[in-house]
Amino acid sequence: MADHPLRLALIVGEESGDQLGAGLIDAIRRQRPSASFFGVAGPRMQARGMPTLFPISDVAVMGLASIVRHLPRIISRVHQAVDAVVAGNPDALVIIDSPELTHAIGRRVAKRQPELPIIDHVSPSVWAWRAYRARRMRGYIDHVLALLPFEPEVYRRLGGPLCTYVGHPLIERLPELRSGKRERKPLGERPVLLVLPGSRRTEISRLMRPFGEAVGKVAAARPDVEVLLPAVAHLSEEIAMGAASWPRQPRLVLGERGKLAAFRHAHAALAASGTVTLELALAGVPMVVAYRVDPVARVLKRFLTIHSVVLPNLVLGENPIPEFLDADSDPDTLARNTLALLSDTAERRAQVAALSRVSEAMARPGDPLPSDKAAEIVIEAAEHGRGRRAALRTTRPDP
Repeated sequence: MADHPLRLALIVGEESGDQLGAGLIDAIRRQRPSASFFGVAGPRMQARGMPTLFPISDVAVMGLASIVRHLPRIISRVHQAVDAVVAGNPDALVIIDSPELTHAIGRRVAKRQPELPIIDHVSPSVWAWRAYRARRMRGYIDHVLALLPFEPEVYRRLGGPLCTYVGHPLIERLPELRSGKRERKPLGERPVLLVLPGSRRTEISRLMRPFGEAVGKVAAARPDVEVLLPAVAHLSEEIAMGAASWPRQPRLVLGERGKLAAFRHAHAALAASGTVTLELALAGVPMVVAYRVDPVARVLKRFLTIHSVVLPNLVLGENPIPEFLDADSDPDTLARNTLALLSDTAERRAQVAALSRVSEAMARPGDPLPSDKAAEIVIEAAEHGRGRRAALRTTRPDP
């Protein structure tokens, strides 16, 4: 199959998947310039010439309550995507992040095209809860591309599909994340606080108010603080409206370039739990992390089996970064812990030292770049995986 142009189906469901998908497209084209792509794409993937069946905003919802509310539309889009993948007859299907959506598509495609290789780019959090999913994935996933170094061992222990640590794409952006000479001023000179309430509408709706109140309390204690508020483009108006009532007005930062510059200048951050905490860790920015979930997810939280929901804490196997969930994320608590990071305190020094170990745990000397490693596995599956897939399918349990 190596002598014909690869045709790959890619499915994403939100912003984070779009970033990964764009990097994967670039890496595959470096190795197979004639490759073509179809499926569900975000703006970055579309900018690389990949058409999309529908906008990812149709399915980019978070939390069980939001999923239930939009379920009819999501179900319709799932069936549309499955039909398109089957009709398109790709050499492989790559489902990227957003497991509630992409795995629903992957399972249905596997039933209709059992010989098709299916790769999952980003592991669901089977290490946090619902561990049974790992073994169930063997019925429709051939290979999991892990972003976190501890995940392959988790899949081996849980009896899941083959899992390879390819590395997190943020590793490729270390030069953009880390401050150069004179970018981050000494701590005593007008400290810079980043406020990151999330990249999803549901996150922002829950965190803007407590974050704003916390910022006001921080500014009352440190009038010299500069507050930066990065905003994703499609939610910038909502974020600006939400911040208009804050006691201290932040400076809104738009665009990826502006966000990365803000990371290089910042001394501390108040952030929602998520991938942004890894960005901050790799940038060396100490942080306070908060999160609030919908009422249904709050009930399910008791089933978590991990020591932290903060990704750098999970990578390190310890909890140097303070996290405050739901009722614990009150403005007084957030402000008090954030203020401790805006001076040369023991809390700040300990966290800075811990963050320096995150990149060491995630980047392995001599390894290819994460996107290139992921592309190698996808290409191998696409060019040589159909026969193996058909044989494996007969021995795997139905999902």
